[in-house]
Amino acid sequence: MNNKSNIIIALLGVAIGVFLTLVGLKIADRNKKFDGDYNRWRKLNLILQEVQKNYVDTIDMAGMTDAAVTAALAKLDPHSVYLPPVELEESDSELAGNFEGIGITFNVPNDTAIVLSVIPGGPSEKAGLMAGDRIIKVNEKVIAGTKTPQDSMVRMMKGPSGTKVKISISRDRQMIPFEITRGKIPVHSVDAAFMVADTIGYIKLAKFSRTTYKEFEEAAAKLLGQGMTHLIFDLRDNTGGYFDQALLISNEFLQKRDAIVYMQGLKRTRQQYDADGRGKLKDIKLTVMIDEGSASSSEIFAGAIQDNDRGVIVGRRSFGKGLVQEPINFTDGSGIRLTVARFYTPSGRCIQKPYDKNYNYDIYERYAHGEMTSADSMKVDSTALYYTVKGRKVYGGGGIIPDVFVSIDTTRASKFFINCNKKAVMMRFASSTFDKYKNTLSRIDDFERLDNWMSEVGLENQFLNYAAATEKLTPTAGEWEETRWYMLPQIKALVGRYSKLQDEAFYRFYLPIDNEFQTALTAQ
Repeated sequence: MNNKSNIIIALLGVAIGVFLTLVGLKIADRNKKFDGDYNRWRKLNLILQEVQKNYVDTIDMAGMTDAAVTAALAKLDPHSVYLPPVELEESDSELAGNFEGIGITFNVPNDTAIVLSVIPGGPSEKAGLMAGDRIIKVNEKVIAGTKTPQDSMVRMMKGPSGTKVKISISRDRQMIPFEITRGKIPVHSVDAAFMVADTIGYIKLAKFSRTTYKEFEEAAAKLLGQGMTHLIFDLRDNTGGYFDQALLISNEFLQKRDAIVYMQGLKRTRQQYDADGRGKLKDIKLTVMIDEGSASSSEIFAGAIQDNDRGVIVGRRSFGKGLVQEPINFTDGSGIRLTVARFYTPSGRCIQKPYDKNYNYDIYERYAHGEMTSADSMKVDSTALYYTVKGRKVYGGGGIIPDVFVSIDTTRASKFFINCNKKAVMMRFASSTFDKYKNTLSRIDDFERLDNWMSEVGLENQFLNYAAATEKLTPTAGEWEETRWYMLPQIKALVGRYSKLQDEAFYRFYLPIDNEFQTALTAQ
């Protein structure tokens, strides 16, 4: 393929109707045996029809049909699934680049939802919600202090544009009711983009959504304008998303006719995607960060960069999900995601890991076998040997094995740190700090100013006093000095999220103590 127009979307939506009517079928003879051809849908349809006509009790036919479809797909790979209407809508909205709702982000540090930010121009801002508000009720249902799951809270507040939702919040110890009209809300996939050194830029990408390429282009252009010649691209915990967005971003870094990826399946002939040579970042030094949470589109990108010897991959072996999922949507709002092919890196490596009995517990197995802490413990299929463009050895067997391994940091284990984590003390302190300094924090949009302000208010001592007062947690003699170097930046990062810098502040504070990032800075 020679231009971006040829980089097409692989995941084609197919809208089909659901019909259980069997044309020309007559069941006149009760003793007649039905045609049980397993290669047709006919047997399942006959069974459902007979149950509906003759079963002794009232049954939920829709639920039974859903259960039958779910059970049938369970015989396939782990990622071919049936999605009921609610789950399908949620799945699609997460990647669409926008969703319909009230336009807030919130956290639940202590069984109460606290508004982290209000999206500018969104319904909540127009209604008057503010960062720091505590959500007590949604449509007269109390959600504060009731152990309501966070995903349930999200579902209660999301809904079609134009519909209304009543929300009662606590602000300055006063209960304030709001009626908010839902609307379309943009969803961003670039969490942070800033310079970490004179010539080194950093971009954190959370997912590959419909708007990812546009967001990435804007972020990269900003950093190029600030003198970037080396990009650290953070794909850790990025579970993937739209295939075409991975192609477009890969295209930015590769030379003309460099292979990006190919797909192939039993019923699908090989289809290869190549770079068109028009990318704006072809001459930028590139380091890619991955871990066990990097999957799908993240692995396509990392594999393309590695096999073309275009950059250095740093971290731990990626998840190993390389399946082409074709959506098939039904008129009732439900749908299935059907695997039709597998993705292969340019050298021929299959990204998808094997479907063995421990598939769903693979990450736990990696921990148990020591793979997270030692490169020597990494399972490598020596029979699946491949070569990069420059002749370097790379191995298949599932996932992308990094060029530079970085173990999980297990040294940060002081008793004080562990106990604070167990009780979410740092997160709760961050929300408490925002309550105390809301007017100041919400206006700070400069990192140096934010860092100086934290020193001026004595954030460190405030945290230690908070931990002692709320949970009776006090570090032993000398323990804080041993712990401070990695704990204080995390505290600052969590508090910084409440400033106007949001996630950028978090990463600016956290990256200096991030072992993988520090390795990426010097990786060759």
